[in-house]
Amino acid sequence: MRRFLLVLVLTALIVAPAVFLLTSRHDDPPGEGIPLTIAEDRARRVSDLRYDVALDIPESRTSAIEGRLTAAFELADATESLVFDFRQPAQHVHSVDVNGTTVRADIVNGHIVVPAEALVDGHNVVTVTFRAGDAPLNRQDDFLYALFVPARASEALPVMDQPDLKARWTLTLAVPAAWAAVSNGHEAGRVADEDRQTVTFAETEPISTYLFTFATGRFEIEQAERNGRTFRMFHRETDAGKLTRNRDAIFDLHGSALAWLERYTSIPYPFGKFDFVLIPSFQFGGMEHPGAVFYNASSLLLDESATQSQQLGRASLIAHETAHMWFGDLVTMRWFNDVWMKEVFANFMAAKIVNPSFPDVDHELRFLYAHYPAAYGVDRTDGANPIRQELANLNEAGSLYGAIIYQKAPIVMRQLELLIGADAMQSGLREYLRNHAFGNATWPDLVRVLDARTPQDLEAWSRAWVEEPGRPRVTVRRNADGEVVIDTVDSRGRPLEWAQRITPVRLGDTPYLLPNGDGVGYGDFVLEPGAIDYLTTSLHDIQPAVARGAALITLWESMLEGRVAPSRVTEALLTALSQERDQLTIARMLGYLREAYWRFTAPQDRMTLTPRVEDVLDAGLARASTASEKAAWFDAYTAVALTPDALARLERIWRRDEAIPGLTLSEDDEADLALELAVRNVPEAAAILDAQRERIGNPDRKARFTFVMPAASPAAADRAAFFERLTDVANRQREAWVLEGLRYLHHPLRAETSQAFVIPALRMVRDIQRTGDIFFPKRWADATLDGYRTPELADEVRQFIEALPDDYPQRLEWVLLSAADPLFRAAAIQRGER
Repeated sequence: MRRFLLVLVLTALIVAPAVFLLTSRHDDPPGEGIPLTIAEDRARRVSDLRYDVALDIPESRTSAIEGRLTAAFELADATESLVFDFRQPAQHVHSVDVNGTTVRADIVNGHIVVPAEALVDGHNVVTVTFRAGDAPLNRQDDFLYALFVPARASEALPVMDQPDLKARWTLTLAVPAAWAAVSNGHEAGRVADEDRQTVTFAETEPISTYLFTFATGRFEIEQAERNGRTFRMFHRETDAGKLTRNRDAIFDLHGSALAWLERYTSIPYPFGKFDFVLIPSFQFGGMEHPGAVFYNASSLLLDESATQSQQLGRASLIAHETAHMWFGDLVTMRWFNDVWMKEVFANFMAAKIVNPSFPDVDHELRFLYAHYPAAYGVDRTDGANPIRQELANLNEAGSLYGAIIYQKAPIVMRQLELLIGADAMQSGLREYLRNHAFGNATWPDLVRVLDARTPQDLEAWSRAWVEEPGRPRVTVRRNADGEVVIDTVDSRGRPLEWAQRITPVRLGDTPYLLPNGDGVGYGDFVLEPGAIDYLTTSLHDIQPAVARGAALITLWESMLEGRVAPSRVTEALLTALSQERDQLTIARMLGYLREAYWRFTAPQDRMTLTPRVEDVLDAGLARASTASEKAAWFDAYTAVALTPDALARLERIWRRDEAIPGLTLSEDDEADLALELAVRNVPEAAAILDAQRERIGNPDRKARFTFVMPAASPAAADRAAFFERLTDVANRQREAWVLEGLRYLHHPLRAETSQAFVIPALRMVRDIQRTGDIFFPKRWADATLDGYRTPELADEVRQFIEALPDDYPQRLEWVLLSAADPLFRAAAIQRGER
């Protein structure tokens, strides 16, 4: 059977005996990761960089991927060695050729050190043949995808892995004949026979290493045209009905987002083609590779019963990733300390973009719920971090990501827009994008552009909102004359000026004020006792809806700060849910109710409370008029059901002996229901899990369920074995599956037996950060701790954190502190300390 030229060339390069003519002399070996010092040296010396990559990908996921990479570039100073990053064992490097001469390069601490003697001032060509690293290639049985953010390209390929060395990329893939393939560039050629094919992709525009990607495997392709542009969607969905229901909406949302951004920026889409790949159980919601965006398949292919929040979430996700084509891809941060810039503008723009697609939605309210609770969830904690942080090495870049970047930063950017005006913001952003197109920039670069458009002191504003952690405290009080006074101070006692818009509204006919009545103000809002009393009894009466949303969040934050008892908040939620009709507010209330029920209600009180909670949720389910509304109520009902009658009903629904009028359960819904029944130890739990596994038709969904089900098993030995498997990094590759399993393992109903896994899981966080993707450490810690509330475990967790070694990364300690904060607060409330 004939083989292709790529395979023959790679094989010849790998087996040929090496002739090493030059040896590197390097007195100071480079440190691990990608230190800032190395990155700055390369940025100073290297320009006009091009990579030509060729990979031979076998069908078997256990067979090695062999590759060749050629880097061509201009070098300003050839008197010193040049470092490439390749975090693989030395034996994975087969040969290094520099300007036509084979050299023996030093391979140390995840780097290939090219000797100065082989380099020349001006044009250089370095070719490396190698065995690719598997971890960032996410290899599955019949597909794989490259995910290199923030600096994981060097775990697979020998590159200079930093954002400010943008390169033009050319790619050639040899893959099984039945597989589809996609990359950043458009497909330029394909040669195939019955077993194998070689696919070549045209050279890209300049992009950073973390934005280079490819995916290949058994994917189907849908194609559509919007506004004169062709879009292609790669997917693995086997449910034709689901695909048909979602197809047009997905293409429509991409088309409208792209058109909006072209108008706003006055810059045409800069990357030619626009493909996107829907990946089962993808680690993130999406990833903005130009020309080949990746999405979590379930975020785009919604069920018939998708809630309004899910529909808005899909639109926002698509708008977010599309906005990255300008903010992050066209103009990229110089170093990952400014990674927040690309994320803030993607989220900031997404909030603007989705408005026209959902004219019936209160978008101010939606922005409030999408950003403030999550941002407070970190900013109120001892693990709060600034938006902009120092970063000495890219091996810690992943820990920069989180709610402060994704949720607080858009709030801050909206405050900035209100401060300087929308027109000044837009014209400043246009100038910023034009000045740095296909290049890199920093936050001070943008501040200088915007500062020229306003009399405000943006540097002072930035010091408080961008460069320091935490939030202001805004207190409503009465002075000696009985007049209302609103004070703003720093919650940590620092001399910071928290300039922002505060718009108070009166609570009904009372004399009390809600200081953040328009939902714009950000901080810890301390209300008068009478105002708290009003919120606990009359929350549902507050108008308009955005003021009611702000009041809801303020009431919850007041509970966490110890100013109102959890039982009063739970009562307020149950009363308000019976009368609330806004779907966004219902969704937020249901989320708070679930947390109050499991985290802030003692087990003995929970059993007394459960019948009422079930009745309120069942009434809401019956009252809901659309499938999406019913889905929201049913999800909450399933999450809290504990009485025998409720569990018997859920089992009848799972067995398909009872239906919910107006609600169709998907394959995923039934799988989730089986897991919820199992974690409650219903009599036939093991049989239900086995039967559900056989029910599932889609192979990707079956694999996910098979992985997760031991974590929900009624057998303690199965659960212990599940956790033990996670100690092996090979079993943590499907991060979404791992996190789902952890949530069942640490479910509150399993707290007594699973508590023994908590500290071992927290000990693993450093390894999770080293081996996993950017969100994994925080999500791992959250999933581990979310099921617990006792003071005893809170003490154990705090002691563990306080005893961390001196060399433990500060950012990972912040991760642990923020993840543990709800546990600490629940314990403090039980002790009467709040």
